[in-house]
Amino acid sequence: MQLSKLLKKINSGDFDKAFSKLYQNTDEARKRYIKAINSFSALYGDNDVELFSVPGRSEISGNHTDHNHGKVIAAAIDLDIIAVVAKKPEPSIRITSEGYREDYVNINVLDSVKYKKGSSTALAAGMCAFFKENGYNIGGFDAFTTSQVLSGSGLSSSAAFEVMVGNILNYLYNNGKVSAVSIAKIAQKSENVFFGKPCGLMDQTACAVGGFVAIDFKDPAKPVVEKIDKSLSDYGYSLCITDTGGNHADLTEDYASVPAEMKSVAAVFGVKTLRDVDESKFYKTIPSLREKCGDRAVLRAIHFFNENKRVTKQTAALSSGDIDTFLKLASESGDSSFKYLQNVYTNKNVTEQGLSLALALSSDYRSRVHGGGFAGTIQAFVPFDETEKYRNIIDEVFGSGRCKVLSVRNYGAIKIDENMIFSPPTEKDDKGTAIC
Repeated sequence: MQLSKLLKKINSGDFDKAFSKLYQNTDEARKRYIKAINSFSALYGDNDVELFSVPGRSEISGNHTDHNHGKVIAAAIDLDIIAVVAKKPEPSIRITSEGYREDYVNINVLDSVKYKKGSSTALAAGMCAFFKENGYNIGGFDAFTTSQVLSGSGLSSSAAFEVMVGNILNYLYNNGKVSAVSIAKIAQKSENVFFGKPCGLMDQTACAVGGFVAIDFKDPAKPVVEKIDKSLSDYGYSLCITDTGGNHADLTEDYASVPAEMKSVAAVFGVKTLRDVDESKFYKTIPSLREKCGDRAVLRAIHFFNENKRVTKQTAALSSGDIDTFLKLASESGDSSFKYLQNVYTNKNVTEQGLSLALALSSDYRSRVHGGGFAGTIQAFVPFDETEKYRNIIDEVFGSGRCKVLSVRNYGAIKIDENMIFSPPTEKDDKGTAIC
């Protein structure tokens, strides 16, 4: 749609029906999109443009299990990254994210060594490279993005960004036919190879699919994704995410150590991941595992086995509406992350323990470390009538606005048109089970 025409339609409320499905405040959403469109125009001119949105995600359970083919529960949240995009014939991509320098990708040069590791430019290049590798079409575009999913917030800003690039390529060059899970898998590979972070597939899947999702990664080529049609608000609870403001610099080694140590245990049994290890044999082998892999690796493996079982129980509890069991298991997940997974603070800087402090202040509620850990965020499930009290306590310690009260978003990666939302198609496995 021509840019000036799009502005008029948004101003007149023609997009309010679509916005109301995504945001709690349509007036604020309208202003946000208008500002983004004007920013695009100032950078790239008055072109025909389209609008895209990808949510951040909140991990609900299954801390650090996906990379060993485990089970997780995650949810898309009502904080997102939006993009104003114009298709162009030139073989290049220009993306300006609000507050950052422009990312530039020559789509004829998609070698990972040509792009700086750890950069958003590398993520964009990787999405193009692996879209092409999977037989999908790629092409040039200009984009301006603005994000509520801030870097370091623990809500998967990098996953939302890379899924956004895939979302744009999907609708501009593939008629929207690439499935959400396919986009997620390409995004994970982009982050692993081009960005240089050995992440699992949970973040990308939750961002791409949307809603509450239980994901089984036993076969990572075909993860089974089950949407759970429940909401915490139906039971009187808020989902509170607190960004403790920890320093995320130089944590790649900490993050990488978790899957590496779990896989070192699996290797003793002649397999690649803990999902393929017999749990009873594992416990019988602990004496020799201590010598071969170290105590922390053994503890992290114990976390994996217990967390996998917890996810199964939590999925059943949430599906049946047994909120008390669900929340009890959420606390057990947090306790296991602290004691066995040991990702609540980094040993490189033991004087900084923001996550530990936030969890201590949340001890009256069901709470757990959120996401990758070592720094960043915690999650707490707080009754409605105590939410403001809890938020005030947390914000007083960590700073105003650090505690965010979120809701679950039913939509993942989408293109927004006048009063309409377009989502990627759903895949099915050999048994007909939806894998989104």
